[in-house]
Amino acid sequence: MHRHPRPRHQPRHARPSDAHRWWALVVIAIAQLMVVLDATIVNIALPSAQRDLHMSDANRQWVITAYTLAFGGLLLLGGRIADLAGRKRTFVIGLVGFAAASAFGGAATSSGLLFGARALQGAFAAVLAPSALSLLTTAFTDPRERGKAFGIYGALAGSGSAIGFILGGLLTEYLDWRWCLYVNVPIAVVAVLGAFALLHERPGHAGARLDVPGAVLGCGGLVAVVYGFSEAQPRGWTDALVLALFAAGAAMLAAFVWWQTRAPVPLLPLHVLRERNRAGCFLTMLLAVIGMFGLFLFMTYYLQEILGYSPLRTGLAFLPLTAAIVVGSTQISARLLHHVAPRALMVPGMLLAAGGLLLLTRLTVASRYTTEVLPALLLMGLGMGLTFMPVFATATAGVAARDAGVTSATVNTAQQVGGSIGTALLNTVAISSSTAYITAHLRAPADRARVVPEGVVHGYTVAIWWAAAVMLLAGLAAGLMVTARAPKHTAAGKAVPESVVP
Repeated sequence: MHRHPRPRHQPRHARPSDAHRWWALVVIAIAQLMVVLDATIVNIALPSAQRDLHMSDANRQWVITAYTLAFGGLLLLGGRIADLAGRKRTFVIGLVGFAAASAFGGAATSSGLLFGARALQGAFAAVLAPSALSLLTTAFTDPRERGKAFGIYGALAGSGSAIGFILGGLLTEYLDWRWCLYVNVPIAVVAVLGAFALLHERPGHAGARLDVPGAVLGCGGLVAVVYGFSEAQPRGWTDALVLALFAAGAAMLAAFVWWQTRAPVPLLPLHVLRERNRAGCFLTMLLAVIGMFGLFLFMTYYLQEILGYSPLRTGLAFLPLTAAIVVGSTQISARLLHHVAPRALMVPGMLLAAGGLLLLTRLTVASRYTTEVLPALLLMGLGMGLTFMPVFATATAGVAARDAGVTSATVNTAQQVGGSIGTALLNTVAISSSTAYITAHLRAPADRARVVPEGVVHGYTVAIWWAAAVMLLAGLAAGLMVTARAPKHTAAGKAVPESVVP
């Protein structure tokens, strides 16, 4: 029988390297999933942790912001460390450190120890995330395999928030809130063993340098600003310490910008921010996430403390929000982005999200989930999905190869920093409004059982009004600053053939 030779372009199957690469993808994706879900898994456990460790309402937000601040503030430095020390080495160090910090947090006996553990988690996440993405990029060089690998990676990363809500509810309800931190230890052990067996070390770049002064100024400035927001509630906005923290934060951030123009290897090359569309995307992301993270905090407390939901039921109640984000991103934005300008998706997206928040301003102590909470979560999710996808695509479009990594990291930094500022600011607004309402309406001790829950919900709704205003600002920023045309068209206005549209 005549045997036809196999065409040269036909891939060879069952190569050991193929199997190793795809198993390596599993290891990398597990690590990324751990980092992503940790931002939401603790939200569900927060009411239980607050009661157990006797946190004040003003300080409870540090469980969230300590993680996001360290993660966002050190993310750019983490990328440089991966370049200098080698990706596999920093990947393993990040995993081990993240697991140790998680165990430390799970065993915390005071709120201060838990805040410190969360900050350590964020710092190691800032080392882990860039090295994971770099390892994935270098493991898959064939365009077809690369697309498939990034699709799997993105799907797992995108589902991290949903997994975090469900897992947080399960662990808190059937074990203890501490297991929301302990669970990272076995996950990290599996990932470390897989890393040693499957990942190949890539030597670091001898010429890479760390901008430590830039990291200290940038992260220190953000910490000062967020700390100022948290202290504004118990001390007042005009308190000397609060004003000093805001002034110190502004001075350090100004010094950070000045230093980036003079640093030999700047942490954030300022030319990345000078392009109008990119700057608009960064600002839109920052403002959008301010409102979103505040919503997570308030709705967790509203569902558990006011409506009496169990932790698991609370986690499940957030799933429509996550599903709406996925639908808005993959089924609407991804299909329309090649045909419409990015801001034609981003502006309506922010308007939808703001509309969802405005629905939540009508909450009372007797609101029903299906008629008053669910529609708002769906609108919010669709709006965020419409916005996030074009923000990432536009911010990283047309970037020089040498700036690709720092640009992607800057988008993620804007996301984490927005979450930090939003959680601290809106928590302070909510508590201040609640305190004022309770003081004004509490006439007799017998009224306390009625007035206190009403006051708490009033504080949430006032903060959500602020969040809606910030969402509208995000839409305004996108509309005025993001002037890029649809990717189908070149800058000259000529249509690009469909075959080359990415």
